[in-house]
Amino acid sequence: MNKHNYVAIMAGGIGSRFWPKSRQNFPKQFLDILNTGKTLIQWTYERFAGFIPNENIYVVTSREYMPIVKDQLPALPEKNILGEPSRKNTAPCIAYISFKLQQKDPDASLIIAPSDHIISDNTAFTKVCLEALSFVNKHNALITLGIKPTHPNTGYGYIQYEQHAVTDNVYKVKTFTEKPNLELAKTFLASGDFLWNAGIFVWQVKNIIHAFEKYLPEMYDVFAADKKKFNTPEEKKALEHVYPLCTNISIDFGIMEKAHNVYVIPSAFGWSDLGTWNSAYDNMEKDYLGNASASSNAVIIDARNNMIHSSEKKILVLQGLEDFIIVDTNDVLLICKKEKEQEIKEYLAEVKKSKGEQYL
Repeated sequence: MNKHNYVAIMAGGIGSRFWPKSRQNFPKQFLDILNTGKTLIQWTYERFAGFIPNENIYVVTSREYMPIVKDQLPALPEKNILGEPSRKNTAPCIAYISFKLQQKDPDASLIIAPSDHIISDNTAFTKVCLEALSFVNKHNALITLGIKPTHPNTGYGYIQYEQHAVTDNVYKVKTFTEKPNLELAKTFLASGDFLWNAGIFVWQVKNIIHAFEKYLPEMYDVFAADKKKFNTPEEKKALEHVYPLCTNISIDFGIMEKAHNVYVIPSAFGWSDLGTWNSAYDNMEKDYLGNASASSNAVIIDARNNMIHSSEKKILVLQGLEDFIIVDTNDVLLICKKEKEQEIKEYLAEVKKSKGEQYL
């Protein structure tokens, strides 16, 4: 294993689209959404532990979730669990780990990965990551992993790329497009030169910091001013000063869509970003009537194509429903048509308005 290769797993989100199973105090990355016996962050950690030194694996999360990370990843050094003082999207998160690593190892190369993605082919994933690390170690390049699309999905961002490789399987990126409508997604799929944006990035730390200086100079300045405090007892206090000064912006909007040294590796490793209950349904085993159940206590009678996630403490009897999401927790029961799942955030807002914050 290369001692200069690192990974930062981003685990600070609240997973509101998986409400009511995912809650603000215990969000989806810490849940076994697919009923596999492991949580999403545990799968992500194990995926990287196969080819990144354990001491080089970091988790960046909200401070309130640090004890959960410690509990679920006991093999991870506690000092590698980094707590953000507030949620400011992915750019500040990536700036934080980048400046921290630059102080520790100026030759660091870094993989940035979400904590809640599903990847079924770990061998193929490892191969692509090592290809990306090899490329960025030889070039001033920001790499994103692109997924070969299988259908015109409107929930993913898309990457358009040049058709001639600059080296084996690495291509220059032409454009980024955020979540297109269905007609545009169909056009992208037919063209053959678009990929889904997996949100997994690879680069040398010095090059992403240079990109912050060029494209997000205000954010660069506030981190650079306190960088000497990172990896010291002053780090926590420095973050409390830095984060309120940071814009709430994603790395995609802030840097990747503007930079001229962005490349993509077209990949196929069984990827899903697991962003919604429907994506969970797609990744789960189903019975002969198409029902996906994450409960051993669900009794299903004459029901089809449902997504069921219920408490093991009670029997759930389901009859006659078709194409529904049914999520039963100790204090909330959600019954929602699968086609309406994008509106779950709106339902959550209505619950907050009429019933208070205790159910969030």
